[in-house]
Amino acid sequence: MRVLHHLEKSRSFRILWAMQELGLDYQVQFYPRQPNLSAPPELKAIHPLGKSPILQDDGLVLVESAAILEYLQEKYDRHDFFAAKAEHSKQQYRFWMHYAEGSLMPLLVMQLVMSNVPCHVPWVIKPIASRICDGVKKGFVRPRLKEHIVFLENHLAENEYFAGPFSFADIQMTFPLEALMTRTQGRYPQIQSFLQRMQQRPAYRRAKQQEQQLEAQQDRQDDSA
Repeated sequence: MRVLHHLEKSRSFRILWAMQELGLDYQVQFYPRQPNLSAPPELKAIHPLGKSPILQDDGLVLVESAAILEYLQEKYDRHDFFAAKAEHSKQQYRFWMHYAEGSLMPLLVMQLVMSNVPCHVPWVIKPIASRICDGVKKGFVRPRLKEHIVFLENHLAENEYFAGPFSFADIQMTFPLEALMTRTQGRYPQIQSFLQRMQQRPAYRRAKQQEQQLEAQQDRQDDSA
């Protein structure tokens, strides 16, 4: 039986969604975040890095979202419903699978870190930390994010999906775009329209419902502890 080690509100949702698209049977081991929002140390018993997602399948321990998505598609998508078929689409598929975490997510993570640092320093240096972090966001992160947003808007203005018909590249890209839209208040119509299409997919909805049920179950356990 496949086991997904799922950290709440994390990239692991991609794998839940993909397995729903494939109609696979699986079990979920749910891990709440620690007060500092990091993953709990129990994950290191599954993989030395202790990061999520982690998928156990057929004796393998798999990590990294794109690697897991590619594994699932190659092993279980026997009719290639979720992979690009045309040669141009194959190149796009490969690009977007790596772009999501290689180019876009680092900027989003940096922006999050720069926003949170002032909250975790002594009050004496909080004003200095705030000015430094605001300077990094204004001078480095935001201009580069803007370039990516324009790039993404232009692509989605001409393409319904990222690499031909719907594929796992769209699952890979949805996570950072959802994170991006929480900070831009829906100002980018092409990205917003793409996300609406993704969120309307039955498999996405089933995965989201399962994730919410897992979180609610954890909340009840915490309340009774």
